[in-house]
Amino acid sequence: MSYTRPLLQVIVASSRPGRIGGSFADWFADLAIQDDRFDVEKVDLAEVRLPFVDEPKHPRLRQYEHQHTKGWSATIDRADAFVFVTPEYNYGYNAVLKNALDFLCHEWADKAVSFVSYGGIGAGTRAVQQLKQVVTTLRMVPIFESVNIAFAPQKVRADGTIDADELLTAAAIQTLGELYRVTSLLRPTPVDAVGAVADPS
Repeated sequence: MSYTRPLLQVIVASSRPGRIGGSFADWFADLAIQDDRFDVEKVDLAEVRLPFVDEPKHPRLRQYEHQHTKGWSATIDRADAFVFVTPEYNYGYNAVLKNALDFLCHEWADKAVSFVSYGGIGAGTRAVQQLKQVVTTLRMVPIFESVNIAFAPQKVRADGTIDADELLTAAAIQTLGELYRVTSLLRPTPVDAVGAVADPS
């Protein structure tokens, strides 16, 4: 088996018109690409367009009947780590993200996860606290570091790019570093056909 870089999925949780989550996702994904330790994929739940959970069997069985579930399963299964870019709605996170999480089970497990949260004075942190309960139940491994953006609309320029100060950028870089460290511990060690540890170089 040849060594490959871990795949980080940056998942945009908000699907509402006028959302700013996509801008923060693009900003974080660009930093991750520049960091150059992950392959990076942006996943937009507004484009995935899952219905409310409609599988008759529990997701831990992986006996999916619907093509949208099979496609979602394949998308999440190929990832090694996640960053959820999440708003805060009424002291919690949004229903679209909860639904996307609940569709699957094993595909999430044993993978590192962090968060880019955004909101008003609370910076989306209450959404993150709720999410940590759910992701640990799905056997993901949330890291301590995250990016929490207060007064988020003020950070978005007219062209949709992010006006990130040094502290915000530093938080993102620190999050990426810890995410990579934990992902490296969680990923199986590559081995070749005769069972020797593969050379990652």
